[in-house]
Amino acid sequence: MRIPLPLRGLGFALVTVVLVACRIESAAPSGGAAVSQAATPSGEVWVYTSMYRHVLDALEPLLKERLPGVQVHWYQAGSEKVSSRLEAERAAGAVRADVLMTSDPFLYERLARDGAFLRYASVNALRIPRTLLDLEARYAAVRLSTMVLVHRAGAGEAPKSFAALVDGSWKGRVAIGDPLTSGTAFTWAVFMHARQGDAYFAGLRERGAVVAGGNAAVLQKVESGEVDAGVLLLENALTARAKGSPVEVVWPDDGAVVIPGPVGLFATTRNPVAAKALVDVLLSPEGQRIIVEKGDMHAVDPRLGGPRGEPGVEGLLGRARAWSPALLDQGLLHGGDIKEAFSRAFAR
Repeated sequence: MRIPLPLRGLGFALVTVVLVACRIESAAPSGGAAVSQAATPSGEVWVYTSMYRHVLDALEPLLKERLPGVQVHWYQAGSEKVSSRLEAERAAGAVRADVLMTSDPFLYERLARDGAFLRYASVNALRIPRTLLDLEARYAAVRLSTMVLVHRAGAGEAPKSFAALVDGSWKGRVAIGDPLTSGTAFTWAVFMHARQGDAYFAGLRERGAVVAGGNAAVLQKVESGEVDAGVLLLENALTARAKGSPVEVVWPDDGAVVIPGPVGLFATTRNPVAAKALVDVLLSPEGQRIIVEKGDMHAVDPRLGGPRGEPGVEGLLGRARAWSPALLDQGLLHGGDIKEAFSRAFAR
């Protein structure tokens, strides 16, 4: 993924050139999403996605309004299941998906390097911060999830950083997701491994960290009092708090981990016109607002605020650790080694 690649100097010019070069079938939106000049979008589009089901349901009326001739089919599952299904279809030479929309940035970069994506730069991507754009227009972030710390209200002082989880003061009192089964937990693990190496995983084990599985399991353990703190997706914490949960969000001093959720078009799509139009809708202000309001995630459109009163995307990026090509390669090329290091630490 070159989504989080810091751009310098000619960055904006390069982005503009790519957008112009790829906007062969797009027109500037008139109060909404761009539509194809070559043909009216119609037919079927299959989207493989890890987006929450209730967010997809909220998007349906907008899609029907903007793309009345298009029938959108969703295959919705966790990122790992989506990846497994996609890999099986690719191996069989029969990819059904037209559009991919998950929260696994490493998967997108691997597919991009394999030439799996159709290049397309939506006109609605012009406002996206440059650090969230792929200059080759192979895919672009459509939503942002964020790994933060959470703490149960009334359980004493909260941890201030991810590093604090291995300093001895939180022994047996913290839960983390399992990077072997959770895509977001794996991305967090890549960031932590890049900074502290295998020692961080060993430290978590020695301090009695509880490996809870996915984000829902981490949240449950904090809410129930089994542990006092955890590493959790911001969207899960915000949604829980709105329902009366006692969890508090803690922005770690050593930087939250922002996980871009990109969208990409497969080169094998049988309906590129409709697929491109769907991407335009997702990146439109209306589509982005649904992601914020219904999904408690950050939009990539800087005109929108964050979920539940949080700062928008630019404020979020200021609180987060920066992605880099080296870090991306670490997860992409050495992900297996990182998972093995985690397994060794917790198998002791």
